[in-house]
This record gives sequence, structure tokens and C-alpha cells, in this order.
Amino acid sequence: MKDKKIGVLMGGFGGEREVSLNSGRAVLEALERSGYDVVGIDVGDDLVDKLRESRIEVAFVALHGHVGEDGIVQGLLEFMRIPYTGSGVLSSAVSMDKITTKRIFERGGIPTAQWEIVERDGDKKLRKIEPPMVVKPSAAGSSLAVTILTDPGSDEIEEAIEKALEVDEKVIVEKYIPGAEITVGVLNGEPLGCVEIRPKEGFYDYEHKYTSGCAEYLAPAPLDEKTTSLIRRLGADACKVLGCRGAARADFRLPPQAGPVALEVNTIPGLTSTSLLPKSAKVMGMDFEELVERMLANAACERKD
Repeated sequence: MKDKKIGVLMGGFGGEREVSLNSGRAVLEALERSGYDVVGIDVGDDLVDKLRESRIEVAFVALHGHVGEDGIVQGLLEFMRIPYTGSGVLSSAVSMDKITTKRIFERGGIPTAQWEIVERDGDKKLRKIEPPMVVKPSAAGSSLAVTILTDPGSDEIEEAIEKALEVDEKVIVEKYIPGAEITVGVLNGEPLGCVEIRPKEGFYDYEHKYTSGCAEYLAPAPLDEKTTSLIRRLGADACKVLGCRGAARADFRLPPQAGPVALEVNTIPGLTSTSLLPKSAKVMGMDFEELVERMLANAACERKD
């Protein structure tokens, strides 16, 4: 790849723009240190013009949330025949949508929490889930508009649903699973190390994810060998059933005296100083530069004509 011009796509739109800029800058600097011909591209409405003007030959996608993580930019890159890092159009779209992810997990034998759907134009009454519960938009990242309710009244449930509906027209309500929060990176189909996340208070929301010192990370996670192996296998299996490519990250809850429960898969994990994928890679002895280079080496385009 060192004979090709690399473009790092970052920024984009919405609530995860600043996180994406931080990820993109970290990738840009790592590739520069490793001797690549690389340029940063701040993604906006003029992306097509920027791609043509920059004449990049490979795209490193460091976009989070809508446009970058839901298959839209992947479709554009496919159309322009520019190889790119990460998952393809279909797997990006289905992984971004938590409802579709849940359905595929159930079909693929991946253990997941009980859940139901609430739609903006539909009945808001819950039929299956009782507190404690988690309310979140179906297609949003970085824990945006996520609410955990332990012993709520009906007004609090309605408020949490309305908050999530401001972000997406569909909301997923799932049974809250107590226990440790464990994540595992997956690179080119192979699981990396397990990391436990311990927020200093509350749950692992946007602030805890991107503010240094708001959470403690145990890498490797303090698990026995059998549990570690199981979570790593389930992480790889979760990415496989969703059709993921390149680097991804699978998130789990590990309840006391029970097996791991899959939450979701992130097809474009953060690459900031507090991000989990680099920590997961480090457990396996892989530094940040090597991780980025291996992600870049897997860049591909699914369009063959």
C-alpha cells in the first residue's frame, strides 16, 4: 500500500463528528509515521468532489454513525471503484441497525437479550419487556440517546422512548442484563483480546466513552480461560453472521453465574486514545501502528465489473 495514495475519511455529520475527527487524526498520524502517502478528508456534502480532486487510490474509513457506518459511504466508494477499509455495504447497513442485528443474532445462534420494537408512528405500549430495561435508538452509535431504567414509572419509560425517537424513527427496548461489560475486537475474522469496561459511575455512555478518566479499562479482562475463549469465539461468530470484514468490535454483557450475552457489533470502532479496539489489539501484542496497517491491508472493493 505504500505505493498508493491513501485518504482517511473522517468527520461526517451528526453527534459523532468530533469522535470521528479524533479517530481520523490518530489514523492519519499513524500512517504518516509508518511512511504512507496519506491525506485527511473531512467528509461533507462535497465528498464526491473531494474524492475526485484528491485522487486517492484507497480510503481508510474513520467515520462513525450515519453516512459513514451505515453503508452509505461504502456504496459511494463502491460506485467510484475506490477500495476501502472495513465492512461492505450490506454488512455495514445491517450491523448499524440494532433491530436487524438482533434478528440475525437469533437466527445465527448468538445469545442476546429479550427485546421489542417501538415505532414513531405506532403503539408506544410495551408488551414483553419489564424493568430493568434499556431504551435506545435502533440506528445510532456512541450510546447516543440511550437510557437505562431500573425501577421506572410509566412517565419515565415514555420519556426515554421519546428521547430515543428524536434520534431514530424506530426504538429498541431490551431487557437490561446486569454484570460485567466486555468487548472484543475482531480483525479479519480473528478475535483479539477481551477488555472489561468499568465506568466510574452510571453506565458506559457518550461521556464515559470519550472523556479520559471517566472509565477504567481492564485489558486483558479478568476472566478465566474458558470464559475468555467463549467470548472471543462468540465475538468472531457475531461478526461472521453479520458478514463483517476488516476490523470490528463485538460488545457483551457477562451476568453473574450465566453465559455472555451479545449486545451489538460496531463495524467502525473508534480509534481515539480512549478507544476499545486498540486496547483489544494491545492484549494480543499489537501496537496502534500495526493495527492501522493491518486494517489498511484488508481494504477492498466488492464491485467487480
